[in-house]
Amino acid sequence: MVRGQQALVIVPTRRAVDGSQVLGLPKGHIDPGESAEQAALREVREETGVTGELLERLGTVRYHYRRDGHTVSKSVLFFLFAYRSGDIADHDHEVQEVRWMGLEEAQTALTYDGEREMMRRALAFLLKSR
Repeated sequence: MVRGQQALVIVPTRRAVDGSQVLGLPKGHIDPGESAEQAALREVREETGVTGELLERLGTVRYHYRRDGHTVSKSVLFFLFAYRSGDIADHDHEVQEVRWMGLEEAQTALTYDGEREMMRRALAFLLKSR
């Protein structure tokens, strides 16, 4: 989600596997009957309190991690949305904090490499669209 030259980032209540706090992008699961785009809009609204308009499909991040002795494989599709309405104070219980951060700062501040790459793609798209 972007607003001007700012990206919407979250601090989830759930910590990383090593116990550290995470700075990330909103994401979640696709519910039955939803498209990936619909799920992304719903998850952003639930996790951040804001709604947006789809601008671009940014790509997919695939990763693996271990939790409770099991390897978990994930595939996350990211979209770029333009802010339309809402208040970040209206986020849900899965999120400790929601904040706006400069796009360039987010490229280095996000916890995970894949999400930093999605921010680079978002910035490139926005620069190309001007």
